Amino acid sequence: MTIKIAQLSCGTEYSSVQPEIAKAAQSVGAKVVYPDVGADDIEAAVERFGFNPRSPQLKLMIARAVALADGKYDADAIFIATCFRCAEGALVRNELRRFVQENTRLPVVTYSFTERMKAAQLLTRMEALVTIVSRKEILARERQTGLTAGIDSGSSTTKAVIMRDNEILGKAWMPSYNVVESATEVLEQAMKEAGIKFSDIEAMGTTGYGRYTLGKHFKAKLVQEELTVNSKGAVWLADRQRGEATIIDIGGMDNKAITVRDGIPDNFTMGGVCAGASGRFLEMVTNRLKIPITELGALAEKGDWRNAKMNSYCSVFGIQDLVTNLGEGKTFEDVAAAACHSVAEQVYEQQLQEIDVRHPIIQVGGTSLISGLVKAVGEILGEMPIVPPDSQYIGAVGGALLSSGMMDMGE
Repeated sequence: MTIKIAQLSCGTEYSSVQPEIAKAAQSVGAKVVYPDVGADDIEAAVERFGFNPRSPQLKLMIARAVALADGKYDADAIFIATCFRCAEGALVRNELRRFVQENTRLPVVTYSFTERMKAAQLLTRMEALVTIVSRKEILARERQTGLTAGIDSGSSTTKAVIMRDNEILGKAWMPSYNVVESATEVLEQAMKEAGIKFSDIEAMGTTGYGRYTLGKHFKAKLVQEELTVNSKGAVWLADRQRGEATIIDIGGMDNKAITVRDGIPDNFTMGGVCAGASGRFLEMVTNRLKIPITELGALAEKGDWRNAKMNSYCSVFGIQDLVTNLGEGKTFEDVAAAACHSVAEQVYEQQLQEIDVRHPIIQVGGTSLISGLVKAVGEILGEMPIVPPDSQYIGAVGGALLSSGMMDMGE
């Protein structure tokens, strides 16, 4: 079955990115479709929507969204895209996302594109939409059975987990270098802790940047993008597989904000304008302060970000602010607090504006171990996030959980 992704967009055909969108969908076995609407439908839809944009293309977007909401057009998922330069487009994009979520149960992803956008930049998003549609039953499963392994080949660290019957038996992590060698080493460590050998493993799941290489090397049963895998690991670790939640994963290179309902993602956003809004910026800060990144959180909790304001919208400018603050005699504690607050603020402005934040908020990934960053996120959102045990292992846990589900269902 070919999965149909309904595209609601403005300007993609004029900026030469439409072929890239179609290519990204085709690469994951999906097809981009466009809901059929007439001139009368457009006028009625705009009136119902309550906002009359100047752009005819934005009006068409609205009409197509209404057609989906009213069940007049059949699709499996929705991709909403507008040019990043258009303020009116950004407004319509976000409100349309909210509108279709309120009126359908289709998974949605939004994207702000540039003229240089390539299919590879959309691959993870398109793959996630396809996964949510095609493996919904597996994503909804709440228990892991058998003896399974998960490997998360991240940009900064590589993690492995061994699970049996809904329990973590072994785990290990290390900084990423060679994809296969890093994964082999952490897997051996996790197996040693679990007291098993490789031949005992019944199924394996791989995720992260090196997932395809590792999937082929280990003959993994599951090779899946990190959006769905991480969300599965997060809700399992936080014991929030029922009901709603928002997952925040501030990664080494990019960030993810995911909303879930009963363990299944239905809206997500990822990326960021610059590495200044990611864990990479915090690593740069600790290098400049000459402290281990493991000490940054406690240092930041002692400081006050208001005393050393910093803007990490761009990592270069952020480091310039850091140097300026230190030159003015600001304390390491205040600088550390300012760095954490700046990253949290950028995540709020760049990612969390693209989703409707649901409660509880679950903060995961390696940066969730930086207590000063968790505190900053909580201050900005007005609610302290849940940081579950083993929060840095979400991808590996999700891989072990989902590979178990595929094994049980004969996939």
